[in-house]
Amino acid sequence: MIDIAGLPEEPGCYLFRDGAGTILYVGKAKNLKKRVGSYFQKRECDAKTKKMLAKSASLDFMVTSNEVEALILENSLIKTHQPRYNIDLKDAKQYAYIRLTDDEFPRICIARRTAEKGTYFGPFVSAAERDYVLSLVKKTFGLRSCRRLPKKPCLRYHIRTCSAPCIGAITAEEYTEDVRRAGLVMKGKTRDLVESLKQEMENYSSHLEFEKAMTARNQIHALENLSERQDMARKGAGDEDIINYYIHGDSAYLMVFNIVRGTLADKREFVFEPGEEFFEEFLIQYYSDARVPKELILPEEVSESLREYLSVTRGNAVTVTVPVKGAKRRLLDLVKKNIEIAFFGDRIKAAELGELLAMDTVPEVIECFDISHISGTSVVGSMVQFRGGRPDKKNYRRFRIKTVEGVDDTAAIAEVVRRRYSRLKTENAQLPDLVVIDGGRGQLNAGKKELRRLGLDIPVIALAKRNEEIYTPGSAYPITPDRREKSSLFLQEIRDEAHRFAISYHRLLRGKKVMQ
Repeated sequence: MIDIAGLPEEPGCYLFRDGAGTILYVGKAKNLKKRVGSYFQKRECDAKTKKMLAKSASLDFMVTSNEVEALILENSLIKTHQPRYNIDLKDAKQYAYIRLTDDEFPRICIARRTAEKGTYFGPFVSAAERDYVLSLVKKTFGLRSCRRLPKKPCLRYHIRTCSAPCIGAITAEEYTEDVRRAGLVMKGKTRDLVESLKQEMENYSSHLEFEKAMTARNQIHALENLSERQDMARKGAGDEDIINYYIHGDSAYLMVFNIVRGTLADKREFVFEPGEEFFEEFLIQYYSDARVPKELILPEEVSESLREYLSVTRGNAVTVTVPVKGAKRRLLDLVKKNIEIAFFGDRIKAAELGELLAMDTVPEVIECFDISHISGTSVVGSMVQFRGGRPDKKNYRRFRIKTVEGVDDTAAIAEVVRRRYSRLKTENAQLPDLVVIDGGRGQLNAGKKELRRLGLDIPVIALAKRNEEIYTPGSAYPITPDRREKSSLFLQEIRDEAHRFAISYHRLLRGKKVMQ
């Protein structure tokens, strides 16, 4: 059974693997946990998906910065691994690039394959944005788009979108300079050009040429958008490995992203006890077996002797880059984010919850209570336990309410809290670090009162569903965290699990009653 409890609520790609580790299916998600969870919540799914799930033995995932990057990464992984249960499109194409040809007077055009000579920029996920950029660059620099140089000027020259090198209206040197400037713009190096356009816009405005000023403003916006490059499908000449690590306690957590032919193909995770110069020691051992790429993107500098070792192992020069900003720095940060989520995601959200509630220690064990009924009939209670940030289902408990008649959630909460912790106290068992009650101030006071009667000093809070407000003892006002914060999302996850468990038990009892 695949465990989805540890999946993050982040955008990224998920990979179903069989028992041998072979990738069966690659998918993208705006929210990894919700998307993968949907596979196991649907009662009916197509035959192909059923076969895939039946053969799946494990699940892997890669977190991205946003949904667009997840889409590009999914495309790259599918093309690299060709999973059996993904759609097999033999004529599938990459996202389109903008190409400058290798002619004497280079032409600008759209290209989906990068096999021909020339310079490529992109890829562009949005066709509308690509076409707008293409149009803007052609108009701004007057680059030709015709397949063959005509012998006389065409309409594009007369409407001033082409500088007409075909009739010698521009010299080869001037045209080459325009091509160079266009290339800089599409690489994202637009600062100087943007400043120039801003001056032009101000001049147009001062002379009341508002239409031209608006055109310049649109050009500025388009050029600024070009600097927002995609990180996961970077077009590069060679292969790269991006490596980052995180030290926690007595262990080093390290991850390697393998980029093959410009696309992220795979990742590898390592955990070991770090010593002196452990990072260089890892690189030596890892690349004694693994393929050495053309470039290594690392979080810190390495010795010259290691650089020479890598170059000798590769049989060619190896570039070692330690970026401080730009796309490569963002990739390094993304690797570290994946480390944190893969190894510490559950601990991080528990720690942030402890900070939100001003607790002295991280709540390692959390128990949550909920009540379920229909108009006071078949009243049941549930208790779910989270340990280390993940559901501990062997410690789930359910209660049939015995002392409460009708609709009285407050009294029902008091009963289940009393029954749960009187038993733990009698058995001298481990108590939780935090008690969460689904409800508001009334349910909180009822639970706290029962704990006080038992002589137990356990932190207790209540979570109100309407605005996700957190009620704490002794405070006149609830805590209202941002719903998107990890601590708030974690509380909602716990509460929703308690609610699901209570409803499932309520349905079971109601079904038995109907049968009787």
